[in-house]
Order: sequence, then C-alpha cells, then structure tokens
Amino acid sequence: MTAAHRFALDAIGAGLPVAAAEAELRASAARGVMVVTAPPGTGKTTFVPALVADLVAARGGGRTVLTQPRRVAVRAAAARIAALDGGAVGGAVGFTVRGERAVGAGTRLEAVTPGVLLRRLLGDPELAGVDAVILDEVHERSLDGELLLGMLAELRSLREDLLLVAMSATLDADRVAEVLGDASGAAPIVAVPAALHPLRVEYAPPAEARLDARGAARGFLAHLAELAARAQREDGVDALVFVPGAREVDALLALLRGRPEVRAGGVEVLPLHGRVPARDQDRAVRGRRVDEPPRIVVSTALAESSLTVPGVRLVIDAGLSRELRRDRSRDMTGLVTVSASRSSAEQRAGRAARQGPGRAIRAYSEAEFARMLPDAAPEIASADLADAALALAAWGAPGGRGFRFPTPPPPGAMARAEATLGALGLVSPGTGGITPLGRTVAGLPVGVREARALLAGAVALGDAARAAEVVAAIADDHRDAGADLPRLLRELRGGRAPGAARWRRERDRLARIAREHAATSGPAAGTGAAGAVARSDAAAAGIVLALARPEWIARRVSEGSRAYLLASGTRAALPEGSALLDGEWIAVREVQRAEGRAAAGTGAVIRLAAPFEESGALALGDALLTRTRASRIEDGRVRVREERRLGAILLAATPVAARPEDTAPAFTAHLRELGLGALDWPAAAVSLRGRLALLHRELGEPWPRMDDASLLGRLEDWLGPELARLRPGASLDRLDMATALRRLLPWPEAAQLDALAPERLPLPSGGSARIDYPAPGRGAVDDGAHAELPVIAAKLQECFGLADTPRLVAGRVPVLVHLLSPARRPLAVTADLSSFWNGPYQEVRREMRGRYPKHPWPEDPWTAQATARTKRSAAGRPG
Repeated sequence: MTAAHRFALDAIGAGLPVAAAEAELRASAARGVMVVTAPPGTGKTTFVPALVADLVAARGGGRTVLTQPRRVAVRAAAARIAALDGGAVGGAVGFTVRGERAVGAGTRLEAVTPGVLLRRLLGDPELAGVDAVILDEVHERSLDGELLLGMLAELRSLREDLLLVAMSATLDADRVAEVLGDASGAAPIVAVPAALHPLRVEYAPPAEARLDARGAARGFLAHLAELAARAQREDGVDALVFVPGAREVDALLALLRGRPEVRAGGVEVLPLHGRVPARDQDRAVRGRRVDEPPRIVVSTALAESSLTVPGVRLVIDAGLSRELRRDRSRDMTGLVTVSASRSSAEQRAGRAARQGPGRAIRAYSEAEFARMLPDAAPEIASADLADAALALAAWGAPGGRGFRFPTPPPPGAMARAEATLGALGLVSPGTGGITPLGRTVAGLPVGVREARALLAGAVALGDAARAAEVVAAIADDHRDAGADLPRLLRELRGGRAPGAARWRRERDRLARIAREHAATSGPAAGTGAAGAVARSDAAAAGIVLALARPEWIARRVSEGSRAYLLASGTRAALPEGSALLDGEWIAVREVQRAEGRAAAGTGAVIRLAAPFEESGALALGDALLTRTRASRIEDGRVRVREERRLGAILLAATPVAARPEDTAPAFTAHLRELGLGALDWPAAAVSLRGRLALLHRELGEPWPRMDDASLLGRLEDWLGPELARLRPGASLDRLDMATALRRLLPWPEAAQLDALAPERLPLPSGGSARIDYPAPGRGAVDDGAHAELPVIAAKLQECFGLADTPRLVAGRVPVLVHLLSPARRPLAVTADLSSFWNGPYQEVRREMRGRYPKHPWPEDPWTAQATARTKRSAAGRPG
C-alpha cells in the first residue's frame, strides 16, 4: 500500500444508510470538526472513517486515527473496513490495542482504544503525523473518552489542520458540538436517520427476581436460557443474548449448551466478552457462513453499540448492565450489576432489525422498562479519578483547572485523586504539577497505581519479571474464585487459566518497561525492608499489591474469621474456602460491595488478594503508621490509651494516665456516640437554638443549621472551648450551652438576631410574651402547618387592639398566638388575629364574661384598651 491509496467508498458504503449522507459529511468536514449521530447498523463505523481518511489524503495529510471503546471492537472495526476495502489488516487499515499492534508503513487508518490514544497524546501533545481523529461511541461517556474530547478540542485550537469527528449511536449532540466548537460556533451536526426493518418487541418477565447479591440470579439465568433456546428454535435464526458481565456469559453458555433443543438443533453457542481470546471474539463477530449451523451469541454490552454481530434477527435482553459505582463510605470503586438504561435497551433491541425483520424479547416487564433511567450516568461521576488526575497534570491542567470538561468531575473525588498522586510522588504538593516520575508513569500502559507498583516492585524485589507478572494479572482483570492471587499466578504460568497467553505477552512487555524505567524511578518508601521478606512468589505478590494500594493492607479481625479490616477503615470478607484464610495479614487488590453470607456481615467481599507478612505491612505502610492517645468516657471518667495504628488497624494499645488535654476529645467522642440528648439544655439555650434554626430555615446561609447532625458535625467549633475547660472528673451538666451556641453566630449578620428573631414579643398592654420557637430540623412552613410556627401565649385582654398577627424574620413568618383566659387556660389559637376579632371573639365573649366578670370583655375589641388587670384595678389606676 502507498500513501496514495484511496478507499473503495462505493464498496464500503454499499447498502449503508450513512452513505446517503456523504455530501453532508464532506461539507461538514470542511469546517474541520463535526458530530455524527447515527443509530447502530447504519454503517457509521465503517464508512465515515474511510471517507475521512480519503479527505485527509486528498489534501496530502497523514494518518487518520479511529477510537473504539473496547479492544474487541477495535479489531472488529479494522478487520471489517479492511475486508470491505479489499485489503488486509496491517495494510491501509491497521489497529493498536494494549499489547497488540498491526500497523504498517502504508497504514492510513488506524483503529485504537481511547487509552492508547490518550497516552499517545500525552507523549506527543501535537499528535505529529496524525491529521484526523474520529472518536466513536462517545455516548458511552467513558472517562478516557471524556478526557480525549476536552484535550483534542484544545489541540485543535492550536492545529487548525486537524480534522476532529465525534460519532455516536445516541448522544446529546448539542453538548458535544459545543465542547468541540470554536470561536465561530458549535461544531456542525450530521444526523443519519435509522433504517431499521420491522421489529417486534415482546416482554417475558421471570417468576423471580433478576438480581441477587452477586449479580444476575441463577434462576433468572435459567429463565434466559429457556427463553433463548425456545425463541431460536421457533424463529430458526441467529440470536444475540445480552447479559451484564463475563460471569453471566459463561454461566449462560453452560446452561444453553446443556439444553436438549440446542443440542438437537445443532446450534452453536458462542461467548463474546473482553476476556474471551481474540480468535474466539473474531469468530463471534465475523458472521455465519451459509454452510455453518445457526448460532446463539451470548454477549456483554460490547455488542450493544460499539460493534455489530452480523446476521442476528433475534435478541434476548436481560435488561441488566455492569456499571461503575463509588462507595464513598468504604473508599472503593467497583462494578455493580444494575438495570440498564432505556437507551441501552432500545439499542440492544435494534440489533435484531439491522438486516431484516426481527424480534426482541425483553426478559423483564414493560413496567420495569418504563422505570429504567433514560441514559447511563457518565463514568467520571463515580470513577476513581487517580488516572484522570495524572493525565490532566501531564496535559498541563492540574486538578482539571481550566480544562474544558464535557462533564465536570465531582470536586471531592478530584481532590482525593490529587492527594493520592501526591502521596505516590507523582505530582508536587500544593501546585499539583507533574513530577518527572509522574511523567514516566503517565506514559505507561497501565493505571497509576499499577504503574507505580511495577516500577517500585522491580526495585524492591530486584526482579522486574516478578513484579511484571503480578501487574499483568491485576491490570487485565484476571480472577480467582477464592480471591487467591498467588494461585491465579500459578494457573496463568501453567497456561491453565483463561487468557494465559495474553497474560504472558503482557508480562513480558511490562518486564521490559520495568527494566527500562525502574533504575530512574527510585525506590518507594519501605521497599528495601519489604523486599527482604519476599522469600516466596506469594510474598512477592503481596508486596506488589501493597505498593499499588498501601491503604488496602488488611489484618484479620479475629482468629478464625473471614472478615478483614483494611488500613483505610473498610471491613471486607474473603470468600468461603479461600486458601488465604490461614493468613493474619493480606494485601488486597479488589473489594466489591456484597450482602448476606458472602460478606460475613461486613458489607463487602474481597475479590483478589495475596498473603502478607506483618514486617512487610509495617515497611510498606510506613506512611500510615501513627501513635496517638485515644480518650473516651468509661464509667463517668476519662480513660486514655496510647494506640499504635497502621491506618485504621490497631497494632497495640497501652493504658496511660489522663491529662487535662485528653478531656475534650473524650467528651467529644462521648457526645458523638450518645447524641446531643446527653447535654443539659437550659431554657436560654433552647430558645437561642430555635431562633437560629428558624433563621436558617427561612434565610439559609450564613445562618447556621441547628439540627442534631449538623451540630454534632461541628462540635469542636462551638462546644470545643467549653469541653476544653472541663477537668477529667467533671460532668457535662455544667456547660454554658447558650454561650457555646453563640460561637456559631455569623458576623456581621448576628447584629440582626434580636430584630429578626427576638426572645420576647411586646404586647399592646405594655407587657411582653416569650416566643417559643419550633424545634430544629423541621421543614419549611407548608399549608400553614402550625407545628412549624413560633408561638406566644398571652391573656386575651392584653391583645385588644392588636389588629395584625405579629410576624418575624422581616415579615416572612407569622406568630401563632395562643389567647388565654384570665386563669391562663387556652381560649383560642390563631395565626390570623384580624379574623379572630371579627368572628370567633364574640362567641368567646359570650362564654367567658359570666365566668370572669371582673375582667373586661368589651363588645368592640378594636377600641378597647389592652390590659393585664381586672376592671376595678384598671379603673383605680392614675390617669
């Protein structure tokens, strides 16, 4: 092939709806940037890249790069385009994925994963030799894809010759067009209409729940197998079954192959997911020849939009998806099985009608479909952002400051990611600028933690190959049922584990990288001491895991227990029967949320780990070692222990004598455990708390929240000085609570406290009434709910002439008035005094004037003089 090669666009676009939009695509490409929306099956992934590559060649440009979200989709797209063009992969069309490359000197169109392009871009921010980039399936909102959108938009402002295209089956095209736009406006959008054949959609919900603690329930998988086998036999066509993950693919494969109708019909059952060997993936996506038996392909979501399985006329959809979720309380991110989005369900069903009339069976109810979210959440909203934060630092946008994000990351998650990078020595504290080591790590083909473990592990173990084999296993998501990483490594070395050949290639590649960079990376803290205890492969595996995540070094909570406490504070359980249960210490790679017996009451299950020696834990966890005094209240007295900890793991505790400075922490912990009810609240403090609560409810910040949770969260701010003055033997009932609460008053707004929410309300009689404020934590006033209003209680005679109901907070909140008899018994309750005087008062007057004849009950309360006295004493007053 030569650079002058032109793609056979007529052959590539034959029968494809997208080819009809060629003129519009060419016109939009002349702008230098465009967004293409086209449903699955319209041919965008094959036709548009070839067209763009020809446009680049026509102006004497270089290579066109196409991204696909998964490795199998990268290979499939390259193979499909090359075949339609009449060539072979490695010629005019090539591909690059992690650990595999098929590119020649004449390659003009190269398919890659987003991760490959991202690292290439960080290594060469100008993308020399590349004159067009096509980002396909951007609707999947992957983290790498979002970074690429922002970075390439910035690059194009410096390289006007770069042609940039974003494509998707379904996406918010306006949002993407705005991100990719420039001073002249948003990028043009080319919308290719769907060209689906008639599609019949049916619902077949199971008799039991679809999900259990591990994901898709066993009974539901049996339901799917029965549905797929029966429907394939009825229709006699190729079928595609969607399940959420590789575990479900393998389980359903076994169920289908065991069904008599599948065996009798000679139906071939094929798996399709990321862990399947490349040759088996290619077998599933190349389509069926006329001399081959019908097929049922069982796939994860990768066949949903990023690649096409030819010949399919029947789709069975489990309606489930494996999505990234972050558990902030346990500081872990993992894949969980959830209901798919409606857009995903629609794309899956559409696969059945791509080449002819089709049928889609949804293995759930129509009501469940209606309850599905419209779209899946972007990965950036829940992912661990350490890798993204390092990429941004390498790009020159530490922490994403000033970066044009399609979806901004959560600030807290980004701050944690920057702290992680700082602890690993990859960015500079304070500025967040990338360090030389960070730049090296950013260019490696594995994640931040794995790259750091690879380089530091090669130094610690004195053996790059031993470090590389561990990183190759954990970076490529290999698994062991017992969470036993050393066992998994033995299986991989022996070629008995799935993906062993791919693992060996990755191990060798990473070993070469480690040898090249380890000498310049420098040892991590504690690696020398840790390396000395790496007498076995198991110990070496533990060291590499601990280098990747020292905060996930873990210790068994008690003898014989499956539960372990991680240094981060998370509790998680090893699987039943795991060979690692004999060890007191382990280094953990993966933790997943779980319930029931599997989690042993911890709420999480360890999915991969390695045994660890205590000496190694102390060496590699050196930065997490602390020695502190822990004080608490026991039997009414302050008790103190001196504790040595590895993060949250208690190593030793020794009782010591209490000091005055131990008192405040002890009482603070005591109150957080028992709540604010343990305090003595005098009337002045109760009133002040209610006043401040009302002001926050009505005016918001800066007036402070007064509910229990908020006050406990800020305990040191307002009660800390009072607690610090207590002696070790003192009690909490001597605290000045009103003075403590006043520390939360905002300044200068505090000067308005008495005007906005006074303690007492003046009455027409000359006296005043105490205002009782609603308890903190209640919501805003709703439909005049009296429980939410401030209250006063006053004798009815003291309120004569008071026409308007008193209002607080600059007129926002009415006061609920309790009108009392001379004996201070309730006569009426009203938040509308004017209506009371004009109506119910006359009924009260008739009933009360005979009972209390010494007190005034005038016919006209509007003109009567308000008084707290009887008629006689009022008459005897000096005039």
